[in-house]
Amino acid sequence: MAKLAVKTKENPKLQQSTLSDGRISLHLEYYLGRHQWIDEAGKVKVKHDRKKETLNLYLLSNPRTAQERQSNNQILQLAQEIRNEKEQELKKDKTGKRLSKTKNLNFLDYFQTYIDNYTKQDIRNVQLANNRFKDFLKNKYPLYRTTIKPDQISKDMITDFVDYLQSKSKGDGAKSIYQRFKKVINHGVEHDIFIKSPCAGIKCQSDDQALRKDILSIDEIENLISTQYSGQNPEIRRAFIFCLYTGIRFCDVVELRYKNVDYSNKLLSFEQVKTKGHSSSSGVIIPLNDGLISLIGEQPKDEAGCIIDGFIFHLPSHTMCLKALRHWTKRAGINKHITWHCARHSFAVNILNNGANIKTVASLLGHSGLKHTEKYTRAVDSLKEAAINSLPRLKIS
Repeated sequence: MAKLAVKTKENPKLQQSTLSDGRISLHLEYYLGRHQWIDEAGKVKVKHDRKKETLNLYLLSNPRTAQERQSNNQILQLAQEIRNEKEQELKKDKTGKRLSKTKNLNFLDYFQTYIDNYTKQDIRNVQLANNRFKDFLKNKYPLYRTTIKPDQISKDMITDFVDYLQSKSKGDGAKSIYQRFKKVINHGVEHDIFIKSPCAGIKCQSDDQALRKDILSIDEIENLISTQYSGQNPEIRRAFIFCLYTGIRFCDVVELRYKNVDYSNKLLSFEQVKTKGHSSSSGVIIPLNDGLISLIGEQPKDEAGCIIDGFIFHLPSHTMCLKALRHWTKRAGINKHITWHCARHSFAVNILNNGANIKTVASLLGHSGLKHTEKYTRAVDSLKEAAINSLPRLKIS
């Protein structure tokens, strides 16, 4: 029977056990350290943590021929090679707690599984991060466009990915996408997909005080409202106009219910989805004028005349709303890249331009401080400068 020459300091150790059918099964035994505690009797207890990994390699317990003995030696040699490789992998992780079983895992499949099990509100941004990473691989690393292993994602690749994001997205877009991508990487680190994060030390910079998204001027808003056409979705039209005049995000307007409206005092109050449970300023109260009340409509009643609650706006998916919005702006002759979030930016810039106080704007937008609101004042300053520069050139003799 083949004997195993095991060095006492090897980790993992190559071990064997005899099966009921007489074969010898080879496996690796990892030593993961020890921990101690004091039991109820005051005695110190020590436990040594070990982990077993089956190799699915088997020896004949009583080889009778030269061929059987040679087969045993070859299997033993293969098992020893696997053990040596595993030891090197274990040494890379100083904690000695991670056992790499994901060497051949496709990170793109892992990313999709992460999305399939994701339940938070920013899932669209996580999906966008996945799509951007796949586009990046297709354009910059075509060899990995369908399959990439975790150990093939290097820091140089992540640096290239950040540059790619910044070339494709405006403002905070690249930073937001990269933050979601890092969430997946960090999840992989926690679940032993990566020994360490390839994103460590690599940042995606953005000017938090710059507003780069397009905004709609008052004239363009009036033009958009006057643009109606056959087949236009009235719910999308009504909701977007409401956002233009309140600064509400898409994720909030889809959740608005009639119970959020105080008709007698003409107030709208709601909790922001983005900051609910994370900020003391998540609650927002917005005064409603007659125009906004008319957009909301009267609270519905049942057949008995009793008031019932329900959603104010019945909207399709964000993708469908965005397609409809772009078709609408094109019909209105507005040659800007208008997204649903541009309504929020347009609202802030326009009321600031009309003399609103920055603290008032911050309160209406639900900002916890003035940091995020200040970028709108810079946009207003830019508009004022552009307005002055639009005058005929002054010539003084």
